[in-house]
Amino acid sequence: MKLHATIDRVTDRIRRRSQQSRDAYLKKIARAAEDGPRRAHLSCGNQAHAYAAMDDKDDMATTRKPNIGVVTAYNDMLSAHQPYERYPDIIRRAGHAAGATVQVAGGVPAMCDGVTQGRAGMELSLFSRDVIALATGVALSHDCFDAALYLGVCDKIVPGLVIGAATFGHIPAVFIPAGPMPSGLPNDEKSKIRQQFAAGEVGRDALMAAEMASYHSPGTCTFYGTANSNQMLMEFMGLHLPGSSFVNPNTPLREALTVAGVERAAAMTRLGNEYLPAGEILDEKAFVNGIVGLMATGGSTNLVMHIPAMARAAGVLIDIEDFHDLSEAVPLMARVYPNGLADVNHFHAAGGLGYMIGQLLEAGLLHPDVRTINGTGLDGYTAEPKLDGDRLRWEAGSKDTLNDRILRPVSDPFARTGGLKQLEGNLGRGVIKVSAVAEERHVIEAKARVFSDQEDVKTSFRAGEFTEDTIVVVRFQGPRANGMPELHSLTPTLAVLQDRGLRVALVTDGRMSGASGKVPAAIHISPEASVGGPLSRVHDGDMIRLDATMGTIDCLAEDFDNRKPAAFDPGPSSQGMGREMFAFFRANACDATEGAACVV
Repeated sequence: MKLHATIDRVTDRIRRRSQQSRDAYLKKIARAAEDGPRRAHLSCGNQAHAYAAMDDKDDMATTRKPNIGVVTAYNDMLSAHQPYERYPDIIRRAGHAAGATVQVAGGVPAMCDGVTQGRAGMELSLFSRDVIALATGVALSHDCFDAALYLGVCDKIVPGLVIGAATFGHIPAVFIPAGPMPSGLPNDEKSKIRQQFAAGEVGRDALMAAEMASYHSPGTCTFYGTANSNQMLMEFMGLHLPGSSFVNPNTPLREALTVAGVERAAAMTRLGNEYLPAGEILDEKAFVNGIVGLMATGGSTNLVMHIPAMARAAGVLIDIEDFHDLSEAVPLMARVYPNGLADVNHFHAAGGLGYMIGQLLEAGLLHPDVRTINGTGLDGYTAEPKLDGDRLRWEAGSKDTLNDRILRPVSDPFARTGGLKQLEGNLGRGVIKVSAVAEERHVIEAKARVFSDQEDVKTSFRAGEFTEDTIVVVRFQGPRANGMPELHSLTPTLAVLQDRGLRVALVTDGRMSGASGKVPAAIHISPEASVGGPLSRVHDGDMIRLDATMGTIDCLAEDFDNRKPAAFDPGPSSQGMGREMFAFFRANACDATEGAACVV
């Protein structure tokens, strides 16, 4: 199938925009690869230190076996990452069987946004991505590795690992998922109880029971938020093995896929005939494919920041106009909560990513001619892994959806577009995701209520102050202000107002969760208010028009452009819960539209 004109045009625009930075990047990783296997250049003392604790230290010192470094985000705090506790032993055994040696090169932090949501710790969350990238760099700086395995799933962890992998782009990279937890309490029921609690209709005991029934076992949370969007992205970009993203933890198939990932890592080193450095996978075509996957699945808005940051680490420059244009060309093929009632397990059972990739390839909406860890182009990702006894094999995936209420073909999608819109106007630039927003709410014009803290919104709600159509403006929430915490805890509050018949929307220089849903939310507004961005000039009572159809966001006050910006007080977000240590990140972050990063 001929490549779709928009896919071709956007890819070419990214290529031209990135030519200088990408050329410099490729030269950098080529220089790093020229010296051959890294360990050969270590002194005897260096090597003795590196191998001292290893059972196979003689092999490591005297043979040319590839040495695989493992960077792990294991901890017990994240249900998605708890299964990684067992992975090093599995990987070591698999590495030895494949004629390789294995070392855990280092660990990276991994925080759970579900735990820190609405708390001070959430103000460290976004920059934990940059910390993870830095920690990955520290792990790989020992210069002992012929390939690397990356163990991570959730929100900031995968983007941070990819930034690290791209920075060390001369080293082959394989990403190993852990899979989603089995289905628990349906997400729509959990959401209903959250709204009932916000409205005072049920008590905390009912809320706690619902939450525990939903988040109930090892594995990724089953809604389609940032964590599962990350897993989709790694598969669409060829960094996972085909069909591996949504296989449940602690199952024979999950373990077999982990073993297969180790085998691919061993085969891809410079010591063999299939050398494939990570930097060659991470090109403009791979990132465009990832964005297409994001649109087709209705994935997390957080990736609108993460993808530009990841791409920049590989010399590829992506702008929010690229997301917008690709969204206009790519249909929404999936309904997974919060865009529908199904969870990722139901999505996977309906045909999942393999079916979707096949459909998009046939429609010319994906680049087939990319390099992947599978050793194929993207066509290899239409296959489905199966266990034949103890032997792993891939067979052709379904050509038909197995549940058209969850997954539909390109020819009959849930929506003609991916539902992500670029917004631009006198309030700045940002994005809105409308795939779960009713069409009659795509345009909201109402008076502004201006807040500088999300807790103040909840206080006003409890006091019964929202009695008319309102656009809630929450400013001073950008990366330079307070680290850009998620404002997801506002979703139940605003949803209650919407269910009462009010027309409401959120406008913020902060971000929402990847699980944001039915309430219109204009997010990532840049420049942010703390540096004098337009949101700092909005007053209570100003009429604001948010038009997701036309892609505009404007304050209608006649004197708006001539107003003095409101002053930002950094004090409340500068102390406590470790926030004082993150002052460097806040001071040096780029705009959200560029990835809100400090290290790239």
